[in-house]
Amino acid sequence: MKLKYWLKPGLGIKRLIFEIILGVSVIVYSLIRLIQLIEIEKIKLVYIAFIIIGLYACYDGLRKYGRKMISFGINDFNMKNSTNKSVPEFLYEKNILAKGPKIVVIGGGTGLSNLLTGLKLYTSNITAIVTVADDGGGSGMLRKDLGMLPPGDIRNCITALAYTEPIMEELFQYRFKDGSLENQNFGNLFLAAMDGISKDFNEAVKKTCSVLAVQGRVIPVTLDNINLCAKLKNNKIVKGESNIPKECIKDKTSIERVYIEPKEARAIDDAIEAILDAHAIILGPGSLYTSVIPNLLVNGIREAIESSNGVKIYVSNILTQEGESDNYSVEDHIKAIQKHSSDKLMDYVIVNDSDLDEEEKKMCVNNQYSLVKLDKKRNKKLKLHYIKGKFIKLNEEGYVKHDEEKLAEVILETVLKKSLFNEDKKVMEMFYLPHMLKELKKNREKG
Repeated sequence: MKLKYWLKPGLGIKRLIFEIILGVSVIVYSLIRLIQLIEIEKIKLVYIAFIIIGLYACYDGLRKYGRKMISFGINDFNMKNSTNKSVPEFLYEKNILAKGPKIVVIGGGTGLSNLLTGLKLYTSNITAIVTVADDGGGSGMLRKDLGMLPPGDIRNCITALAYTEPIMEELFQYRFKDGSLENQNFGNLFLAAMDGISKDFNEAVKKTCSVLAVQGRVIPVTLDNINLCAKLKNNKIVKGESNIPKECIKDKTSIERVYIEPKEARAIDDAIEAILDAHAIILGPGSLYTSVIPNLLVNGIREAIESSNGVKIYVSNILTQEGESDNYSVEDHIKAIQKHSSDKLMDYVIVNDSDLDEEEKKMCVNNQYSLVKLDKKRNKKLKLHYIKGKFIKLNEEGYVKHDEEKLAEVILETVLKKSLFNEDKKVMEMFYLPHMLKELKKNREKG
């Protein structure tokens, strides 16, 4: 075992060990003095009192140490078994992550789940607020057949935040290849079954998070059965999230605006509370009109973001999306969000300003991709702080995506600078994250 992790600040073990050692020392010293001064009755009583105090200190330290170990729970040790970390290293990391900043991420699709895998390296106080407007693929089938909210984006976020055995993660993402369940996902079916034994979909999601040892929370943005609609620039009205980009491509037009039905759909209270309590609210990354904006159209979400004192960050997409954001710049994305909500939802915009290297381009599945770029002449009315860097990478399948670790690093650095240091918090809670950032960067460079 690595002793240094037992002795690091933040785990709460050192003071208990000190209390036990102090108690034993007092007992031993008092016993020695009793033997030496056995004939002096008055002094003997004093040392007997010291022995009682020492015994109590030992008892109290051992009792609290036992509670500390039990508080980590069986699930935590199961989580530890899926890593290569020693027990003290694992417990130290878990305890530190529990003190991390409260971050709310709003969106949907693979962009959101990808970001979550990076953020969970630095904090377990993550809340993912996820769109439920999807009506295509396996999620759309379950929505139509069972009358439930679409589980696909929720499933991806749960898997991203789960600390579980690799086989369980693989099972949860397994997609049937033939038969009546062809193209259906096991995780979707699991959520559907959990929905059947729960009072509502939000409770089903909570239970699933518990089963998969999710560190953080995943919340559907609303429990209302919403549908996403769009008015195209050719004045055509399209209903259904999956139909919108198809119609744009078919008619060779673009989106004028999107809206939800029913317009009265309200956000879940848990989502509102999480936003108001957050140190940072992150919009995106994700499909502009079908993943990010739909959440802002649900009553209560926009108002909560505006009222929050947390740092507000928009993560711009790396690539444009056919039928949805063709030829869009970073500023076009920002203006579309502001058009559908307000201009008070962003303080910072994280922008990728690099491309893949030549070797990566050769390995890329789609070498005709189009990067989302900053306008050369930016609109000065958009009073935003741009954070630029290389946040692009190629995943194992050869697809372009955000580098989730670099993205998480810059988000946490921004939150530390602009939020946590302005609060009256313990020194440990302010300084552990920069240390972790340095350690993770060093480990990645070595790897």
